[in-house]
Amino acid sequence: MTDVDLVQLAGSRGRLSVAPTVDQVTAEVIRGAMETICFEMAVYVSRTATTPILNQSNERNATILDAQGRLAALSVGIPQFMLTSTLPVRFALQLLGPEEFREGDVFVANDPYHGGGHLPDYNVFAPVFADDPAAPGGRRMVLIASIQCHHGDTGGGVPGGYNVTASDIWGEGVRWPAVKVIDRGVERRDVLYALQINNRIPSYIGDLRAQIGAAQLAAQRLGDLMERYSAGTVEESVDYMIDYAARRFREEVTAWPDGVYEADAYVDHDPLGNPDVHLHVKITVDGENITIDYSGSDTRPELQAWSTFGNTRGYTVGQIASMMDPEIPKNEGFFDQIKLIVPEGCVLNPPPGKPVSAGTHHPGADVGEVIAVAMQHVLPDKAVPQTYKTGIPTIIVGTDPVTGQSFTDHSAEVYAGWCNAGKGMDAWGAQNASFGNLWKATAEINESLYPHVQWDRDYRTDSGGPGQWRGLCGSHYEKEVLVDAKVYTYVVGMKYPMPGICGGMPGEPNQMIIRYGSEDPFVVKHTADWVPIAAGERVMYNYGGGGGWGNPLDRDPHQVLDDVLDEYVSIQGATRDYGVVLTGSLDDLTIAVDHEATERLRAGRRSAGK
Repeated sequence: MTDVDLVQLAGSRGRLSVAPTVDQVTAEVIRGAMETICFEMAVYVSRTATTPILNQSNERNATILDAQGRLAALSVGIPQFMLTSTLPVRFALQLLGPEEFREGDVFVANDPYHGGGHLPDYNVFAPVFADDPAAPGGRRMVLIASIQCHHGDTGGGVPGGYNVTASDIWGEGVRWPAVKVIDRGVERRDVLYALQINNRIPSYIGDLRAQIGAAQLAAQRLGDLMERYSAGTVEESVDYMIDYAARRFREEVTAWPDGVYEADAYVDHDPLGNPDVHLHVKITVDGENITIDYSGSDTRPELQAWSTFGNTRGYTVGQIASMMDPEIPKNEGFFDQIKLIVPEGCVLNPPPGKPVSAGTHHPGADVGEVIAVAMQHVLPDKAVPQTYKTGIPTIIVGTDPVTGQSFTDHSAEVYAGWCNAGKGMDAWGAQNASFGNLWKATAEINESLYPHVQWDRDYRTDSGGPGQWRGLCGSHYEKEVLVDAKVYTYVVGMKYPMPGICGGMPGEPNQMIIRYGSEDPFVVKHTADWVPIAAGERVMYNYGGGGGWGNPLDRDPHQVLDDVLDEYVSIQGATRDYGVVLTGSLDDLTIAVDHEATERLRAGRRSAGK
């Protein structure tokens, strides 16, 4: 059964939305309680897990589903996570049947071909029961609590969960489509040991237990909620909010101009160097209906970059959600309104068995770019690409001299880049919106965990895409390793950086050099396949900038001056990119805008069509 089948099945199996008797206030209170429980699940993981990816980065998302697998509530987290985390639960319901979901059970799943994104994303979920005299045993399943997190390893051919040169999914790690780790409150020690023995990270099972505890806590909280309001009221509230989200979604789409809008986007290359991975989208707006069709996207069988259907769906809905009223609840009613066409065999819905660890990022994340480019002239004030241009994390492996054990450093320190401007606002913050609530660990925390020193983290002047509103600058990053090690990574965004929108210019591209500053530097052209680096040598990454919005010649000259004072833009860049002429000295802060020269220069460029 394909992921598309899972989505269609879950929709057909959902509870019929008859007119509920619950009032709107009660429905909103229950929705708020569920979202609070989701937040508590996510925080529980951060406070109990031991690996930085789980306890520092917030790379997790908590959701609550009804007994049919419809999304009812979620926490603030990674947008792609909150939209893929439902599908593994639905697969388990289909594979095992609801009768295998018993009170006290906890399940684990991570299989990309059964709803997930890629193997490092482990979904842990637990059913929630309530009294029902008509049900077997007097109890029935009403809800399912789920918490999905990214883990640091998956087994497979290489440490770190990213074997981007694997020939198939099995080379990337161990697949767990749906396994029961807690059976009616009793640990399955055989299953937990199997999970641990197939993972390189000693703390992996502790991190997984953090997720198990979070799901169990949520089951308890949701049980309390149903005791207070009754299971029937909670179910009606879920129905009410799903119907409400669907109605709000349709109302907003109705206000969009009808038409067919198409665009193309490209990823520089796959991890093997095959160039120009192509994405195509055709968006049809017809009254209250919207269809997003990826027919025409790349189908080359030799490619090494594939995004699963669940992953593609997640990034699609994430981009559309960013272009709509944020007050619309993100639940099944929202998602069901999008007719999604993703032909099997294209890079956004691969044939079974294809490797997907790299494709979860690219071309998966680039879905947001191609949608925004298609809609930039239809919804110009909302078309901000929810994407990024990283490739994969920079994985450094070696032996810790203190413990004598191997370490896997995902280089999860703070960086900045890839954040596009929007109409009326310069890009801000440290990361693009697609990362959602993701935090990157501080340099100080990671220096205490791994043998390295962070020497440089700073914005790159002139790297943000010029525009009437400016893209965020990228950042310059240098890290020295203190032991001999090896580096494994995949880099994109060098040929195709973040795009400008509505006449804005693209941001500066990425650049990565291993053994930076040495006599033998390694410039990453697409993939660094365990490149050796000696103690005392450095990794350098110039993270790319975000794209600008609107014609740079329309930017207020005084805003350009402020950017020069803040070192976002150089004096030369002010003239070159914005047509702003400055006089005076930056050193003694006498710098000022020459308005007459600026107007002449801009008028000349406009007449020349530049």
